[in-house]
Amino acid sequence: MATPVRRRSRSRDTRTAYLLLAPSLVGVVLFLAVPVLIVFGLSFFRWDVLGPVTFAGFDNITEVAADDRFARSLLVTAVFVLIVIPLQTVLGLGLALLMHRGLPGTSAFRTIFVLPWVCAPLALGVMWRWILAPTDGALNALLGTRVAWLADPALALPSVAAVTAWTQVGYVALFFLAGLRNVPESVIEAARLDGASSWRLFSRIVLPLLRPTLFFVLVTGVISSFQTFDAVYALTPKGGPSGVTDVVAGRIYYAAFTDREVGQAAVMAVVLFLVLAVVTVAQQRWFARRTTYELDT
Repeated sequence: MATPVRRRSRSRDTRTAYLLLAPSLVGVVLFLAVPVLIVFGLSFFRWDVLGPVTFAGFDNITEVAADDRFARSLLVTAVFVLIVIPLQTVLGLGLALLMHRGLPGTSAFRTIFVLPWVCAPLALGVMWRWILAPTDGALNALLGTRVAWLADPALALPSVAAVTAWTQVGYVALFFLAGLRNVPESVIEAARLDGASSWRLFSRIVLPLLRPTLFFVLVTGVISSFQTFDAVYALTPKGGPSGVTDVVAGRIYYAAFTDREVGQAAVMAVVLFLVLAVVTVAQQRWFARRTTYELDT
């Protein structure tokens, strides 16, 4: 049974902890919780940004549900994510494996690989728009041919997805590199002494122990990909040719600031939030029974 002195000490420690957390909690409430609540509230109102706010009930929801453009943007975003996530994950893991070998210049390459991630997405989009230009673009000049990477409906979405994956590869590689450094060397050496091949060593030991890192990379990558807007807007404004790059984040932007239907844009944002919540919970449950966080050595 705790003595009065211990209870007072615990109470004092608890108050101190909450005081230390207060600045972060204020930031989370003001810049995360409150905006989310405002968006939920706006989904039941009509507002054209300049005029008065009027109550619309469920009209915004029914109009968004009947909007073919929004349904198409969900499909486009799903395809976009299915291209970006495997590409950036595989390339990031490959780069991490190379850097883990400790080859000369690894420290410099770590910095180079992360540069695209820390740069402004809009600026990178403008740069890649010039690289992929059909007439005087650097890529076509290198290939010696003329390909409309961003104007061809069949190539626009894969091109934008490739650029997005390129910006994230360094970020993903650094997390995988940190995960690789936490794999116990004793386990690796034991497997080698038992005659395990490089592939079996990677697939049966290294990859399972990387699942916590893989879980984090996939969850944050999926959330980031679903919310991608800057690079897509810079590369293919207004949804690209035939709307093939009209992602959900872009559709929300155009609904709010082009069509000036803030209420409908709020409904779309809520749908995106719910989709991300479902996908994240599904990922968490899938990894929960397949992840090893600790390994006794």
